[in-house]
Amino acid sequence: MRRLKTMSLAVCLATALGGASAQDGEATPRFTADAVFNLEYGSDPQISPDGERLVYVRRSMDKSLDRVIGSLWTVDLASGAHQPLVTGMGSVSRPRWSPNGDRLLYSASGENGSELRVLFMDTGRSHALAQFETAPREATWSPNGRMIAFTQFVPAKPPSFAERPSAPKGAKWPEPVKVYDDLVFRFDGAGYLPEGASHIFVVPADGGSPRQLTFGENDFGSPDWASNDALLIVGNDVPDAELDPIESEIYRVELSSGARTVLTSRDGPDGNPITSPDGALIAYLGYDDEVRAYQQTNLYIMNPDGTNSRELAADFDRSFDAIAWTADSRSLIGQVEMDGDLALVSVPLNGGMPDVILSDMGGTSIGRPYAAGNFSVGETIARRRSTPAIAYTQASQDRPAEIAIKQGTAAPRTLTQLNEDALAHLDLAAIEEISVPSSVDGLPIEAWVALPPDFEANGSFPMIMEIHGGPFAMYGPYFSAEIQRYAAEGYVTVYVNPRGSTGYGDAFAQYIDLAYPGDDYHDLISVVEHLIDQSYVDASRLYVTGGSGGGVLTAWIVGNTDMFRAAATIKPVINWTTMALTGDIARFVSRHWLRAQPWENQERYWSLSPISKVGNVTTPTLVMVGEEDWRTPTWEAEQFYTALKVQGIDTALIRIPGASHSIAARPSRLIAKVDNIMGWFATYDSAEEEAAPEGE
Repeated sequence: MRRLKTMSLAVCLATALGGASAQDGEATPRFTADAVFNLEYGSDPQISPDGERLVYVRRSMDKSLDRVIGSLWTVDLASGAHQPLVTGMGSVSRPRWSPNGDRLLYSASGENGSELRVLFMDTGRSHALAQFETAPREATWSPNGRMIAFTQFVPAKPPSFAERPSAPKGAKWPEPVKVYDDLVFRFDGAGYLPEGASHIFVVPADGGSPRQLTFGENDFGSPDWASNDALLIVGNDVPDAELDPIESEIYRVELSSGARTVLTSRDGPDGNPITSPDGALIAYLGYDDEVRAYQQTNLYIMNPDGTNSRELAADFDRSFDAIAWTADSRSLIGQVEMDGDLALVSVPLNGGMPDVILSDMGGTSIGRPYAAGNFSVGETIARRRSTPAIAYTQASQDRPAEIAIKQGTAAPRTLTQLNEDALAHLDLAAIEEISVPSSVDGLPIEAWVALPPDFEANGSFPMIMEIHGGPFAMYGPYFSAEIQRYAAEGYVTVYVNPRGSTGYGDAFAQYIDLAYPGDDYHDLISVVEHLIDQSYVDASRLYVTGGSGGGVLTAWIVGNTDMFRAAATIKPVINWTTMALTGDIARFVSRHWLRAQPWENQERYWSLSPISKVGNVTTPTLVMVGEEDWRTPTWEAEQFYTALKVQGIDTALIRIPGASHSIAARPSRLIAKVDNIMGWFATYDSAEEEAAPEGE
């Protein structure tokens, strides 16, 4: 393969990749970069207490601000009438009905910071609950509607070992020194952390002065009302709590005195407490800590005083992500990943196996096809009778999340059409699901293939394999702007759930325990070889990319094979030693992931690090990372870039200014990420190479 002296990272033209573009006379346009700004999706639907309507967050792309913003809309469940409720206030989120439905609590953020507001449904007037020094979060109504609990960061005095002298008047001194003495002193998306902790507050629903209920150096969160006089909260109030990053307990806090009682005590995380509507039980999520990188989250119930804790659905081999009580307190609704689908299941209290209610949930991950969505449970009025109902974000292959409702045993009903204006006229990629036996052991590996609009199985199309992060995560048959962009430019695009992915049971996830990256590499290659055998792709025009955990596997792939023409590793971990000592989740990496410190087991750290394979790399490899990424910090990407550079391997380093680990959080960055990856691949595509002058 020739080495290019100059490389353009601009977006490639479809004609260079084997597909035609709308500009070339194609009748139906494809999904372009600008189309990203036209996308909308629904999230966080909440059924009103009277069952007559729901409110949801309508998320859209603000092109001038280059960010996703939210507004509140309502849907009348009888007529289907769709109306705006709160718009033009910056970005709003997390709507929650008061117990009798006369008011709506929501969060609003804008130029003046974040606040909690209450909207009176009869007048349409709203008010702010208080003046907040820092952003309030996780707000929830008391059962009688008189109080609101929330979480807020409380600053503390930073450590100091010296007093700075006073500067002369008019002097321009630099910022004073900054002293940190916490194990976690910076975090992705937040940067370097101020001294302090998150605590629980309450405030009257009519507004007033917030009252702090918890204190100290440790964080508390996840408030839920046990009664009108007490809260359930989650924390780990022990010395050196940060040394055990997943440990947490559920506490009961009395409003009258602030007295706190611990309700759980096992070694492992306990959280997400939810009191049943009749007040008789508390449901919660957790597991016994076996100090592994991945552990399934189980569902439990206990009495209000913490006694008689027992697991529900103990034989159900899936992890619970979220739960909600039914209105009659007789069962729980759980959100679970199941074989590529995001499903809701009904869990009986008698210990029986869950029943699947629906499996078309998701659609709120716009960039890549992750399983992500949310739901709420309530009752609606049908034929003058109360009917159990679930409002949820509904997923599909060709649209971001719509809002849907399932009432009783009836089929789900889609309530919104948020993207018909943006997507209905486009020729989108068709998505095929495949299952391929791994070359390692025959383990079935599920994958999806996005086909360009002009696809033919003639072995001529280039291919991109896009690898998910995590690695304990799950892709599925969901709309994805990044996948659609690749396919629109002529790439057959495959995305895979290799071993280690969630949603396939505990054993499937545990295949990569202390073995990541490892046989998941062979799973991915098996899928690619299957597509070659089926004449879906040209074996000489293969490309690979992935972010975070997918970036790890991309770097590992090019260190083990030269079958790919070019690669792009995005925000990878390259060296587990530096990751375990500098990443924001460093303690989790050493304690749970590798179960040793680097100086205790150097061989394990080295053998699982892609940097150990870098001497084998011949594939031109682009490296990309956000400049404010503290999950997989910039020096991870830079190590790989430098190692490739000194060996004379074609490479380039792209740093995204201002971006955290979530590079694609802003629409323009999502576009820049995808277009630069495709620009890099186009540089090495066979069509362009064959046209190059001899000897270049």
